[in-house]
Amino acid sequence: MRAKVRTVIAVVGAALLIGCVSGPAVSDSAVSKGGPGKPTERDRVLVFSKTAGFRHDSIPDGVSALKDLGAAHGLAVDATEDGGAFTSRNLARYDAVVFLSTTGDVLDEAQQKAFEGYIGRGGGYVGIHAAADTEYDWAFYGGLAGAYFQSHPAIQPAKVNVEDRAHPATSHLGESWERTDEWYNYRSNPRDRAHVLASLDESSYTGGTMNGDHPIAWCQEYRGGRAFYTGGGHTKESYADTAFRQHLLGGIRWAVGAAQADCRPEKGYAPLFDGTAESLSQWKQAGPGSFTLSDDGTLTSSGGMGMLWYAATAFGSYSLKLDWKMASDSGDDNSGVFVGFPPSDDPWSAVDKGYEIQIDATDAPDRTTGSVYSFQSADISKRDRALNPPGEWNTYEIRVEGERLRVYLNGEKINDFTNTDPARSLRDGHVGIQNHGADDRVSFRDIRIKELPGKASRSSAPPGD
Repeated sequence: MRAKVRTVIAVVGAALLIGCVSGPAVSDSAVSKGGPGKPTERDRVLVFSKTAGFRHDSIPDGVSALKDLGAAHGLAVDATEDGGAFTSRNLARYDAVVFLSTTGDVLDEAQQKAFEGYIGRGGGYVGIHAAADTEYDWAFYGGLAGAYFQSHPAIQPAKVNVEDRAHPATSHLGESWERTDEWYNYRSNPRDRAHVLASLDESSYTGGTMNGDHPIAWCQEYRGGRAFYTGGGHTKESYADTAFRQHLLGGIRWAVGAAQADCRPEKGYAPLFDGTAESLSQWKQAGPGSFTLSDDGTLTSSGGMGMLWYAATAFGSYSLKLDWKMASDSGDDNSGVFVGFPPSDDPWSAVDKGYEIQIDATDAPDRTTGSVYSFQSADISKRDRALNPPGEWNTYEIRVEGERLRVYLNGEKINDFTNTDPARSLRDGHVGIQNHGADDRVSFRDIRIKELPGKASRSSAPPGD
């Protein structure tokens, strides 16, 4: 396998982005890549579209689309329908393998073993549509794909609810996505095992059989590798659709390690801010500046220094998740997430009596992204591997249990801090987001919380009410 943090396998039915080969590619010597943002060669993807059952007539369109995306975005793509390409030596050449509408038993036992080893060494997988209708007797593959196909109704339009708008496969979409496709029902629900990116609104079409919880795209870390699956892609028209092509590109970028995201399963979170003006009714601005709510449900800071804080409830033991990105042209913006502070109209109360999880590209280590501001730096090497660049979305999980505070960036733990200051306590406090200054623009989406066993939340009236 090429020397790289992540290797990804995408099987989309033909070659992904650049070249197209009719048979298994011959291995070249491994080529080392530079550090983050400094590749010495392009990421390489193998598109695999062998079928042993139903064959989709959209496969050539899928191959062509993947080649176009590769050419435009610096991905080298080979395509094959020969299972002989699945050798340890050959797979090591690729950063991802895309299964494009494969069906039936497409790999023999030796090829399966080579692929399992590839994933175990950090390889990546991308499954498109009928990739879920593949290798029913190979348990490893079933876990990798996330769920097996069961049935489908006729091709028809449906509403897709976008559950994660930070992942590169879905960050370009609104809260819902109307499109026409052949909508699969699955034999099991992957939600407990994988991170659901989008789900079908079964009331928007006929023939859904998953009792109202119908994932249609998901991602997961699986046995050492990365796995992304989307149920779309039956129709030829899908591969000419700009939004669907971006969906595929984002999934591939994550699978090859070119973009980061939190793909841990997520259940049990309640929204504090869901993109609507109504959900802001329990938030309060402290100090100067403001946040602007855009039509796509994004809050963006301006002016300051102030803070928008959730005034209805103080929290004790919880997991707080939110999506953020630096939004100015400079890419050097300043903001943060405050936790554990008492109710106040003065933003400095949060500074003096709570803790800030920093968002800032350039400063001292204990004052940059992922730090507990001025108290403890993030693990810089882990932070830098997990961080997406300015203009792209990141996800924080801030986990508070007792006086312990842990920070996860795109699923990677980057800070573990314990409060020992008697003037502060994480056991009972509010949460908020900072607007730092006139030149600092940071955007936020989907602020949600899950209370953990421990002290219950406490309602509190905002000052002056």
